[in-house]
This record gives sequence, C-alpha cells and structure tokens, in this order.
Amino acid sequence: MTQKTPDSSKVLRRGWTTGACATAATRAALHALWGAGFPDTVRITLPKGERPQFALSYTAQGDGWAEVGIIKDAGDDPDVTHGAEIRARVAQSTGGVTFKAGAGVGTVTKAGLPIGVGEPAINPVPREMMTREVVDMATRFDRPADVEITISIPDGDKMAQKTWNPRLGIKGGLSVLGTTGVVRPFSCAAWIASIHRGIDVARAEGLTHVAGCTGATSERVVQAHYGLSTGAMLDMGDFAGGMLKYLVKHPVPRVTIGGGLGKLAKLAQGAIDLHSKRSQVDMALWAERLGDPALADCNTALEIYEAKGAVFADLVAEHALKAVEARFGGHGMDFDIVVIDRKGTIIGTAGA
Repeated sequence: MTQKTPDSSKVLRRGWTTGACATAATRAALHALWGAGFPDTVRITLPKGERPQFALSYTAQGDGWAEVGIIKDAGDDPDVTHGAEIRARVAQSTGGVTFKAGAGVGTVTKAGLPIGVGEPAINPVPREMMTREVVDMATRFDRPADVEITISIPDGDKMAQKTWNPRLGIKGGLSVLGTTGVVRPFSCAAWIASIHRGIDVARAEGLTHVAGCTGATSERVVQAHYGLSTGAMLDMGDFAGGMLKYLVKHPVPRVTIGGGLGKLAKLAQGAIDLHSKRSQVDMALWAERLGDPALADCNTALEIYEAKGAVFADLVAEHALKAVEARFGGHGMDFDIVVIDRKGTIIGTAGA
C-alpha cells in the first residue's frame, strides 16, 4: 500500500498498526486452538474494509492455548515498533472476550486514557477488531466466543522508553494502538494523538498548569522554571496547532508554550505547524516590527537576535502570545510564552 508525499513524487509505502498485527495473530492462533492448525498466512478485515494478509513469524501451542507472532511492518513510517514481533496467545475461557497484557505490553496506571486504570494498554479499536475475529471464528468452528487474549511484544518494555508511555502512566511496555489498522507514513497522527492523551491524563489528575515545548531543551527549562510535574509536560514539538485545538475543547487553566527563537517566531507570525517544511521565519516582517529594514537580509532568527538581543526575544514572545490568544483565547485558559536559547537560558517571556 502506497501514498505520495505532499512535496515530492516519491511514493511512500503504508504499513500496519500494532492493533492490526495483534488482530491477525489472534485469528491465526484461533485456527490452531480450535483444531485447524496454523495457517501459513492470515487475512483480516480492517475497520474501513481493507483486507491485508499477514505471514506468521512465530507459532507455539500447548494444552488449551495457541500463540502466533507477526512482524509489524510500519511501511516507510519512522515507527519505533517497526520490525517488532506482535504476539497473541488465545485460550478458551468464560465470560466473553477478555484481554491480558503479556511481556512488553503496558498496563494503564493513570486515569484519562481510553482504557481504565489497571487494564492492559490495548486501545478500544484493536479490542473491537480482535473481538470481531473471535466472534467470526467461533461461528465458523461452532465454538463459544469465550476467549482470553494475551498480547505480548518481545522487548516492548525497552521500546516503550522511546515513546510517551512512561509519561502517560502506561507502565511495563508498549500500547497496542490503531484506529484504522493502517500506518500512514509521516502523517504525524500518532504524535498528535499522544499530545491529546497527555492532555486527557493531565486533566484527569486535576493539573491546572500544563506546558507544551518545541524540544527537549525548552521542555527541561520550562519544567524547572515552573516546578511542573512530568505529567504536566505535553510533547508538543512542532504541533502547536494540534495541542491548542484540543485544549480549546478540553481546557486547562494555564498553558505555557516554550521554545527556541525560530520556532516561536513562526508561532508569532500566526503559524501553528512549526516544522521547517511547512512554515518559515518571515525576515521582512520582523524587520518591519523592529523598525530596522536592514534585518530583512538576515538568514535566521538567530542572526536577528545577535543584532538586536533581548528586544527581539521579548517581541517574539509578545507577538506569539497575541497570536495564540487571538486564535485560541476565550476558553478559560491563560497563556504564557517562554523563549529559550540553545544553551537553555530564558531570553524572552510574555503573559501569565
């Protein structure tokens, strides 16, 4: 499956979510559990009707259970779980379809996520997909649709350290995710979804002050400056719009936005996607705002800062605050802006 990038003719290959792989592994394992043996490949139906086929990478069977592994192919998306083996062990049980977290799959420990505290971190859509396969297979084999499904991901606990799971209170491993079953390369949907979940958890914990920052340095500085908890730090990155749009519908009383000069200069111009491919610093605009036409020839925001110093940093903060308030204000939130240099020094602020 392929799609083209918006800015080139290169064709990028789509892949499959952990939820799709877990569903395929579940269906294949049920084949063996109910006496039909392990198939070489297995085909499932995704929520939008696509029917991908998966090869089995691992099989095992014992008294009353069967297990299948499938290697996740995330296509051309830079996904931390690309190449991971997603395993599903099925066992006949009672009381419908139930789910357990095996090795490498996390457990929810904080409220605010789509899955309750104490539950395995298997999101609702993957649960629905697996349940549908159980019901379908139970009908085919004339068995009761009472199955315990244990999902495991070898080394998932190590991979999880490269995700937002520890911050979201998902302990012990990865989440089984996916709403369509398809990984769309560079869609950024997973990142924005993680920002949303961070907001949900912060609200559930009753936090009144959260912060979104453009990078690790600005996050460290803002967190220390305000004494914020780790749960208050939202992994905004370039996605200021993704964070702010969700906060409008799910407000927190105080929101800090922190970052470097270049990123926040673009925010101050009205951009909400701060990636270098999708927004640029307008040198002529800043030359006009600073009353110095010669600055229009500068190549970077840093070059303007070297010429004007704190005056420029404060102006960036002030205009960023105005831009945010103009577009996202009026929802019971107070905003403030913190501009930070590459050494981790606060060089400009505005707002609460």
